[in-house]
Amino acid sequence: MRFSNVPSTISPWLLRPSRNAKPLCSQTQNRVLNSETMISEEPISGSVVPAEPTSEMESSEKLSFQIETSEQTTSEESGYVQSTSLFAQIPRDKDVSQDHVIEVLLNNQHDPISAFNYFKWAETQRGFVRGVDALSIMLHILASSRSPWAARHLLNQCIAADSIPRASVMVDHLIETSKRCQSDSRVFDYLLNSYLLAGRLEEAVECLNRMTRSSIVPRTAYRNSLLNALVRVNMTDEARNLYLKMLEEGMDCDCFTLDVIMRACLKEGNPQEAEECFRRMKARGFELDPVTYMTVIRAVCRKPDSRAACELLREMKDMGWSPSEITYTNVIGACIKQGNMAVALRLKDEMLSDGLPMNLVVVTSLIKGYCVQKNLDGALDLFSKMAESGIHPNKVTFAVLIEGCCRNGKMEKAHQLYSQMKLVGIPPSVFIVNSLIKGFLKAQLWEQASKLFDEAVESRVANVITYNMLVNWFCKDGRVTEARNLWDKMLNNKVVPSTVSYNNLILGHCRLGNMELASSVLSEMLRNGAKPNLVTYSILMDGYFKKGEIDQAFSVHEQMMDLRISPNDFIHNTIINGLCKAGRTFDAREMLKTFKEEGFIPICMTYNSIIDGFIKEGSMNSALATYREMCESGVSPNVVTYTSLIDGFCKSNNLDIALKIQNEMRAKGLELDIAAYNALIDGYCKRGDMKHAHELFTELLEDGLTPNTVIYNSLIGGFRKLKNMDGAVALHKRMCEEGIPCDLATYTTLIDGSLKAGNIVFASELYTEMLDKGIVPDIITFSVLVHGLCNKGQLENARKVLEEMDNKKLSPNVLIYNTLIAGYFKEGNLQEAFRLHDEMLDRGLTPDDTTYDILKIPQNQVLFLPSPTATSNWIKFGPPGQTSSAGLLKFTHPTGLLTHPTGLLLQQVRR
Repeated sequence: MRFSNVPSTISPWLLRPSRNAKPLCSQTQNRVLNSETMISEEPISGSVVPAEPTSEMESSEKLSFQIETSEQTTSEESGYVQSTSLFAQIPRDKDVSQDHVIEVLLNNQHDPISAFNYFKWAETQRGFVRGVDALSIMLHILASSRSPWAARHLLNQCIAADSIPRASVMVDHLIETSKRCQSDSRVFDYLLNSYLLAGRLEEAVECLNRMTRSSIVPRTAYRNSLLNALVRVNMTDEARNLYLKMLEEGMDCDCFTLDVIMRACLKEGNPQEAEECFRRMKARGFELDPVTYMTVIRAVCRKPDSRAACELLREMKDMGWSPSEITYTNVIGACIKQGNMAVALRLKDEMLSDGLPMNLVVVTSLIKGYCVQKNLDGALDLFSKMAESGIHPNKVTFAVLIEGCCRNGKMEKAHQLYSQMKLVGIPPSVFIVNSLIKGFLKAQLWEQASKLFDEAVESRVANVITYNMLVNWFCKDGRVTEARNLWDKMLNNKVVPSTVSYNNLILGHCRLGNMELASSVLSEMLRNGAKPNLVTYSILMDGYFKKGEIDQAFSVHEQMMDLRISPNDFIHNTIINGLCKAGRTFDAREMLKTFKEEGFIPICMTYNSIIDGFIKEGSMNSALATYREMCESGVSPNVVTYTSLIDGFCKSNNLDIALKIQNEMRAKGLELDIAAYNALIDGYCKRGDMKHAHELFTELLEDGLTPNTVIYNSLIGGFRKLKNMDGAVALHKRMCEEGIPCDLATYTTLIDGSLKAGNIVFASELYTEMLDKGIVPDIITFSVLVHGLCNKGQLENARKVLEEMDNKKLSPNVLIYNTLIAGYFKEGNLQEAFRLHDEMLDRGLTPDDTTYDILKIPQNQVLFLPSPTATSNWIKFGPPGQTSSAGLLKFTHPTGLLTHPTGLLLQQVRR
């Protein structure tokens, strides 16, 4: 310790008056200050101040420091006080000036008891000047005595009574008075500790700073006490600054110093700094102890860094120290957070082998680890074994396991655990309720979700997140009215909607294209004081873009700017994507240039939107140019980029360019995704190149991808085009075996191919199978059926298809009628052909050129007026000279002219 009698910059005679007119040492009534009471206050830190020599403590000459009471008699004549003290008596003159009292104290340094008794007597006399120097000298005398703790006790009394000047002044006076008497540096330790005991930390810091400026360094334990006290009351900045100052000035530090500063870092949420402090001290050869290791392990576990935690744990054990249960728990938790389940289980076994019991935190952590790895069986097995170990699950354990079940779609088990939890008296938390509701909604179990929600509302567990989940569910399902009803219920239950709540409702209206209501929700949001965010405005802008209301979208953007909400990259991408979706990709590309000038850095998604827009607009050259611009800008294309280009070129019959894109993609280390494979396979199938299509299909399987329905449909369509129905049917069989769903396109293609191959029975079976699976035929399916049956002469069955369409409220199109008309005309049943023509007109369908081509009205045939009994808008036609009608045609031409499809006027007709 450094202690230097450096002259103070503050004059000892310019005394700072106390804030309250109290004696420098508070009066005590009949109190004996003996050495046993004076050593009772140790520093408040974990480090222990070195005790004074035991020989002094146990000496028969212990100081007794009795305050004179009835045992002393005063004789004013003699000026002496008679005392029962064994030590010499000090003459007590009426002169109690500061100088005189100091002189008496200095003259009796060898007799600290008598000096103290005299000091207490003088303090009570009229005319005594309350100054700091007399107290300082008294403190020096006591600190230098054989029982120096008396000085500490005296300081405790003075500071508790607030009867001394500010800390820096007190330090200065102790330094000045140390030149005039015997002194012991411990008095400065005691001063610092007294401020700590009184909880006056700012003055303690001031005291230490004033000491160090005067080259006085309190012992390490007292400095640690100050650091610890600062950290305990969250004055971590002050603690860190003090620690750094200690290091800069070369003050001694110990394990407790390091532990305190690491705990300060952890309180600030900075585990990295705590670890760095430990590493620096360790590199300097600093002597460490188990406590510092446990603290640094806690720090690295908070990062988390399970690898470093395991290394530190191993170091502890190598040094012969046994890690505590808490240390093992922390490391196991860190391993689980980082997915190191195997290491966590090994540490659990190691913990048990060290004789430490399994605890609830470890079990809960391991259950969470199993759930994260989707090993729900492992989690449930461990949960069932908890009772065998005498460990009872708490709310957190149930929450972790229930959430794990919900995430893995095991909703029945999740609900069983929920019921079990309530049976053992654990009330459900909002987290558990929300996990269950979210799981039920994901599994499309609306009734269970609704019932649980009602329970949560009734028990007042539901919060705004609970309501938000259901509002979002309704809005995604297009049930905005029900979402609004739930919203009203939320308000009635005094649950304040959040920004997310409003965003969900706005999104619901936007998805239905009701932008007026969406905009009204934003107005409501602003009226209620809720703050819209970037997500709010991006949803509205996207909604307007999808409706093609570009001006309104930009109006929302201006409104956002007026509220001084700065657009971020997400907003910029929303605008660019919206313009592309609205078919204004060229405008989007120009907007991108403007954004780039404003500092926007486009990402891959930005360029993908523009490329996809150009492809949908059929501008493949512009799409390719954007791709090149993207590469030149240093933005790496991703799988989506290449897939869009491959799909675009395949659909535009540029398979060769698509293959070049594929090669470029693979050259950059990117693998084809399922969409890219589908585009290429479809391109080959449309070419009729089933060999290369099948090679790609095999490659897809080798890459570990699972072909989807679309890919199978492309292959089935390819085989159908080549009239290879055996290959098509084999693929259908494989789809069924592998559990890949067949959709309407699958069955339509197979039915069409079977009918064209003349396999009407199999086509009928396929149609029945399709209906059994709940797949509803569309107009294309019915067209295929009618066409196939008519080609095979099955006109009656084809007519029944038309009737089935009527039953399903599906209107036939011109193509279907043309097919039926052609079939009947081919068989010579002109009357039915013309009746179907009439029926088509009655349905509001306009015959096309194909209709009249089918009817084959010859140019050498003449039209003649119907009989007087016939309806005036009907005409008959037949060969010249024939009086009976060969055909009947409904006349609807507005000009009164009937023309052949070739444009040749046949005959003007009178109505």
